[in-house]
This record gives sequence, C-alpha cells and structure tokens, in this order.
Amino acid sequence: MCFSNMYFGLQTGWISMMSLQASLLGFAIFRPFQNRLACQFGPIENVYLQTVAVATATMPLAAGFVGIIPALGQLTASDNPSGPIILSAWKLMLWSLGLSFFGVFFAIPLRKQTIIKEQLKFPSGTATAQMITLLHDIPEPQLRQRTGLNRIQLQQQQEAHELTSVSEDTSTNLSVNENLVTVDEQPSDIAWSLKLHALLVSFSLSSAYTLTSYFFPIIYALPVFNWITFNYIDFKAWEWYFTPSLSYIGQGIIMGLPTTLSMLLGAFVGWGILSPLAYFSGWAPGPINDWKTGSKGWILWVSLGVMISESIVSLATVLVKQAFLMIRSERSVDTDQQEGLLGEFQNDEGWGDDGNETPSLPAIHSKNDLPTHQQVPFYMTVTGLIASVILCIVMVKIVFGSEVMPIGMTVISIVFAMFLSVLGVRALGETDLNPVSGIGKISQILAGGLMPGAIVANLIAGGIAEAGAQQAGDLMQDLKTGYLLDASPKAQFYGQLIGSLFSSFVSTGAYLLYTSVYVIPGPEFPVPTAQVWLDMSRLVNGQPLPDHVLEFILGFAILFAFLVVIKETGGSDKGWRRYIPQGIAFAIGIYNPPSFTLARVIGGFIASAWESYCDSDRHSSGWCKSYKKIGHVLIVIVASGFVLGEGTFAIVNMALHVLRVPHF
Repeated sequence: MCFSNMYFGLQTGWISMMSLQASLLGFAIFRPFQNRLACQFGPIENVYLQTVAVATATMPLAAGFVGIIPALGQLTASDNPSGPIILSAWKLMLWSLGLSFFGVFFAIPLRKQTIIKEQLKFPSGTATAQMITLLHDIPEPQLRQRTGLNRIQLQQQQEAHELTSVSEDTSTNLSVNENLVTVDEQPSDIAWSLKLHALLVSFSLSSAYTLTSYFFPIIYALPVFNWITFNYIDFKAWEWYFTPSLSYIGQGIIMGLPTTLSMLLGAFVGWGILSPLAYFSGWAPGPINDWKTGSKGWILWVSLGVMISESIVSLATVLVKQAFLMIRSERSVDTDQQEGLLGEFQNDEGWGDDGNETPSLPAIHSKNDLPTHQQVPFYMTVTGLIASVILCIVMVKIVFGSEVMPIGMTVISIVFAMFLSVLGVRALGETDLNPVSGIGKISQILAGGLMPGAIVANLIAGGIAEAGAQQAGDLMQDLKTGYLLDASPKAQFYGQLIGSLFSSFVSTGAYLLYTSVYVIPGPEFPVPTAQVWLDMSRLVNGQPLPDHVLEFILGFAILFAFLVVIKETGGSDKGWRRYIPQGIAFAIGIYNPPSFTLARVIGGFIASAWESYCDSDRHSSGWCKSYKKIGHVLIVIVASGFVLGEGTFAIVNMALHVLRVPHF
C-alpha cells in the first residue's frame, strides 16, 4: 500500500488512507487460517492491523516524498544559491524519522475531547468500523455494546444484521463516499466467496491493464477527442486525452460522484477555459505544458488560490462552530444542574430523544470510554512529545544544517504544526476532509513572514506542518474506529508508532527506487504537488505572479470562500447545498491534466449507478442477482482491487523498464 500511494502520489498527488483496503485485505489474508492461529483474528485485531497499515501507507505524503522532497530537487539558482537540493538515502531516512512521530503525540490529547466528549463523526473512521463489524459478522448484542452509534444507526445495523454482512466506502484525502452503505442477504460463507472473487478479478484486470500499458503505451493516453474531431482540433496538445486506467476508475468510485464532478468542473474551467485564454491572450506564451511560462503553470496559481481560500475559511468555520458549541455546552450544563432535568433531555445511552448527537453535554459520553489501563498514560504523551520534537529538531539540523533552517525556526514550525493540526483534526471530524495541503500553505505564509527570502526554509516549514496534520488526522480516524469497536487506544498508539517507524525506511526505499528508474518530474511522474509547493514558496518570498493571474486568483478565492460559508451554514440535511462544488476537488481538477479526472468521473458514475441499482426494486437474475445481494460493498471491493492492482504491477513495469524490455 505504501508503494501504491508512492506511485499515485508522484503521478497525480493523490493518496488514500487505505483503511478500508487494509481491513478488507487483512480479513482476506487471515480468514483462511483462522483455525490455525493461536489468537483468533477478530474485529479488534483487524483494527490494530489497519492502524499499522494506514501509518505505513500514508508516509509518502507525511514525509513529503510526493511534494516537498521533489520540490527541493527543482530549486533554481535564484531560489537557492547552491541550486537543487538532492538528499542522499541516509538523509532521506533521517528526514522521515524526524517527521514520523510528533504528529502522533499531537493526536492523543485530542481523543477524549473530540471522540469521547464531542462525538465528532470522523466518517471514514466510522465507515471502517462498520466494514470491520460486518466483515466479522458480529452478533446483534455485541453490535450494541461495541458501537457508540445513535439509536437510528443501531436500528439500521440491527436490521442489516438480520440479512448478514457488508460495508461502506473509504476516505481519500478528499472525502468519504458516505452513500456506499448496504446489507448482505446471503449466508456469510457464500457472500465472502463472492467478495473474494470480485477482489481477485478486479485486481487481475487492473494488473493486466498496467502490464499491457508498458508494451503498448498508446493505451495510456488515447486521443479520443482528436478522433472525435478528425484531428481538426488538437485536443491532446491541451492535455485533453483519455487514460482508461482501472485504478483511476477505482479511485473515482472511492471518491464518489460529487467529488469527481467537482474535479471535472475544475478541469473544464482550468483546461477548457482559463488555459486557452491565458495562452491566446499572451499571458502565458510558453509551451502549454510548461510550469514556468506555459498556461499549465499559469492556471496552477488559480488552483493554489482556491485551495488556500477554502482551507482558511473551512478552518475558521470549524473554530466558530466549536466556540458556539462550547458556549452552548456551558449554558446547557448550568441549566441542567439548576433544574435537575438532565434525564428528560438524555436517555441512558447519552443521546437525545431525536436520535441525534448531543455534543452540548460532553460529560455524558466519558462513561463509555475504555478502562484507564488501555489508554495512553499522560506521562507517556508528554515524554513522547518532547522526545519527538527533539528528534525532529536534531534530524532537520543534520539534514539541512542550521544555516538553511535555524533551530528556532524548526521549533516555531513545530508549534505551527501543533496548532494547525488541532484545526485539521476538527475539520476532519466534522467533514472527513483533512486540509493538509492548505495547512502546509498556511504554514508557508507564516514562515514567509518570519524568514523572508528563505525559500528552502519555507518549504521545510510547510513540510513539518503537513506531516503533523497528516499523522494526527490519520490516527484520529483510526482511534474513532477503535472506539466504536472497543479496541485499546494504547495498542493503536503503539501500532501507529510501529507503522510510522517501519515506513520511514520503506518509503525512502520506494522513493529512491522510483527516482533511480524514472526521471522525476517527467512524463510518467510529473509530481504536480511539488510545483504547487514551489510556487507558493516563491510567492510568499516576493517573486512576482504571471501576467493577469492575480485577478483570477482573487476572483476564484472569493467565490469558493463564499461557497464554503453557504455550504457550512446549512442544517444537518444540506439539501441543495450538497451540489455546491468542493473547492479542494475543484483545485485538483485544475492542477492535474484532464486525463487524471475523466476516468475518475466514470468511477463516480459507476458507484452512483450501482448504489441506485442496489436500492431499486428491479428484478435481476443470474450473476447480477447474486452480486446485487452483496450490496454496495461489492463496488468498494472492486475499487480496492483496481487501485491495488495497478499500484502493485507498477513495480513489475519498473523492472521491465530497468531491464530495457522492448515495447511498441
């Protein structure tokens, strides 16, 4: 999974938490050996497995291998007197180790407040808990004991259990596809056999496509728009071509239709309107796909403006909401204590009569927490935080030197990371979006004010903030899963540390492997996020913007800030607000070429169509009837197979490339 995320991260900047994939694959691997295991592989063991797997899989982003590290390698003499900074293998490992742990310790103190007291949703963590619960076919009484869900959700799961198994979708760094929830009407053994078959078939198809694309590269970039216009319009020159990658389709299934449509809108606006406008107006006269003088680099600034605007406004919205909840909580507690009416407002489970969460009375939920001996001790959190901060400072000094990154600036960056991580975790709990890219950019802005003109230090500061927010968010999602399934948070904490430590070496090896075989950035791996980091660093350090791009940056930034406010001011049922474009997804549609988006939109439509089909009363027969009974989980399994198939066989293609196996 780490290699898969490295592959897609270098290619498109997109990675996945892999929590559902990890729980699914873990169950598939250990299920055949249940009778031979000394310790049964149950739901709690699956929680621990996916916690370690997530920590390992997301290190390519947390350690900056898909952003900061390639950006340092693209520095020019005007950015840095000594030019590009290419870190050796041992320095990459030290850098990864320095960033591997402090974000974990940031998250631990937030658990009780966000998960136990306020009962924030953390949709991906909840989805993973439901997937594990249903995969392991937990009986009805245990469902009530193990989950902190409200009465409506419990009733839905009890009804689902009468039919047996299933699932929900996973979270990417964008959002969880919350509609993928279903039931399984078949006996568990038959249902699992069908699921395993679907996983193997989808994995095989994606692997076959990936291998075939090496021998016939044309199938990776089909100029279908040129064919449609009989080559009268060279759409391919404007990056409009189709990549029929099954992994891209799988990612679109995981993202869901709303997210992929937002990306499609970004691609249409960026590559269909703004890019030609900038080129033919003479604002970006260079080659179209050039980051510096071409329209590809010009529209990147618009994308950057949207990301920063949405991130700042979203974080501000979270702060305002939490302040309002705290005020309301204090007033509610005072009123209840004075009037003695607490029992009328809360049932025994700590939920309101309407079945909705009531974070205004946080103390009620603390009784549902696990015993103290299963939680991370306070002294361990403090000691670990101090040790991890010292480790980060020492490693940054060894790798870059105090001349490039003063120790004081490293300390300030870690403090930035801590406060921004708190905001990121809250945003994640509310919306399932951890705005790590926006958090990194905010840190760059702050660092630019403290160390003007220091582009390298600016990149490092942003990388530290992104690492802290990423790891804190990942662990909080996992802790939510563990809370719902009564898994020990201390064991999950150890699992996160083990996964992060292990992946520091694995991710370094994966990055060095890709960079030794391919030119990065290059045609196969353009590393778009590295250019985003560089442009942001140059901007906050005084470098001028391209011609006439400022007007568009401000216009789109204001537009999406306004859209965020409209979206967040709605009630629990968003209604028409659900159709408001997502700013981060819109921005990704701009800074990646349309070929990145088109297949994902197909995946989004497939997920939506399968959902509608499963929910319909239409009669079906044959294989379609069998798989329909599995429910929405089938599409999650297929998507996972697609993504893992290409991610795995990309290593085979790499070996063929090294061996110089001929291709057409």
